[in-house]
Amino acid sequence: MTVLVMQTDASLWDSLVFDGIDDMNVEAVTAAFGTVELVPRGRRSASSAGPDCGRFSGRAHDSSRRRLKDLPLDGQSVVIRLTARRFLCGTVDCPRRTFAEPFTQLTAPYARFTTRLNHILERIRPSLAGRAGAGLTNWACMQGG
Repeated sequence: MTVLVMQTDASLWDSLVFDGIDDMNVEAVTAAFGTVELVPRGRRSASSAGPDCGRFSGRAHDSSRRRLKDLPLDGQSVVIRLTARRFLCGTVDCPRRTFAEPFTQLTAPYARFTTRLNHILERIRPSLAGRAGAGLTNWACMQGG
């Protein structure tokens, strides 16, 4: 069995998916089996502000990976594999010892969908109830995949 994996132009996908998102660059793009996988990288800043104390930390601790579903494009599912750096908080009285760099224009903390896909799903849910809403939501999430 032959698997077709197509490398595509990162700058094209950067303009399509991350238009208006200032803190992201597309590093790699692959397309296979009706799914496009994007690997973005945050435009590295030396530090990030802690969500609780608001103080900046430049002490990178680790990184975490997330898989985000985005709106389908041209009949293909879009998946974003995001790696976020984790920082150590140096504030003594801060309740968090570590925190992840935020990507607020792309997604919410702990979310599995991008902000724009979640916005569409929030509009669909109250409009349709029962099987019709479930079918349309499934179509929005799984289009092309």
